[in-house]
Amino acid sequence: MELSGCGTALITPFRADGGLDEPALIRMVNWQIESGVNFIVACGTTGEASTMSEAENQRVIETVVSTAAGRVPIIAGCSHNATAQAVANAKKTAKLSGLSGLLTANPYYNRPGQEGQYLHFRAVAEATELPVLLYNIPSRTGTNLEPATVLRLAELPNVLGVKESSGNMGQITEILNHAPARFKVFSGDDGLTLPMMALGAVGVVSVASNAIPAQMAQMVQAALVGDWTTARAINRKFYALMQAHFCEPSPAPIKAVLALLGYGEDHLRLPMIPVTTATRQRLEKLLGELGLLTNASVISH
Repeated sequence: MELSGCGTALITPFRADGGLDEPALIRMVNWQIESGVNFIVACGTTGEASTMSEAENQRVIETVVSTAAGRVPIIAGCSHNATAQAVANAKKTAKLSGLSGLLTANPYYNRPGQEGQYLHFRAVAEATELPVLLYNIPSRTGTNLEPATVLRLAELPNVLGVKESSGNMGQITEILNHAPARFKVFSGDDGLTLPMMALGAVGVVSVASNAIPAQMAQMVQAALVGDWTTARAINRKFYALMQAHFCEPSPAPIKAVLALLGYGEDHLRLPMIPVTTATRQRLEKLLGELGLLTNASVISH
């Protein structure tokens, strides 16, 4: 599978009673695709996968895949800190017809060393024939996937690439300089997308594109074809919003932004809670300055 461009780390809409809001999820998927995103990642960190049951995760992935109907690739989050469970989850998820690949993060809480991480990721990759995208996010998992380990994993035939969220540009550069050409590096941080693409990354798995899918897709496509003037202009305009999505623990801010844009209410599951009133006001002011509130009806129906 060839994968590049802007992928959305999709939120999972919930109802006020805590249940999945499937109609809202379907609207969200259609809006993302119609706005030009290149692929969608379901049930990742932004999708609050860790607060959902196994059955709910499967239902979300099934709904996203069926709604996309082959229009864009769908990658399913499939992470666990117990390798045996991660393998079992990968095998089960991979059976879903129409799924394009799996995204799997560092084993969290256990904080394994490099060899433990290598064996964990290898076991997941060997459990499926689907392409696997590694996910390095040490700020959440407590452990870093070092370049040497990434390069070892890149030798596995179905390891597609890595979503790099370490923020360590030296580490990211080392991976980009030494990985095989088929191995793709994606930014896991909206604000670092252009610096990483300048070094050779092929796109982003974006939080911001939940709210500004067309703009993020345009920015990444411009960078891919070397139109840095356009890419920088878009990045400059929306950078403050990209950063604001992390002013409180994610995905609370992006869900607040979507609510302000007319996308229902920002229901989250404990231990995640909605943003404070002060943050909501800050986000509303920022959206107003960007002229986005005038488009609030776009995804409300």
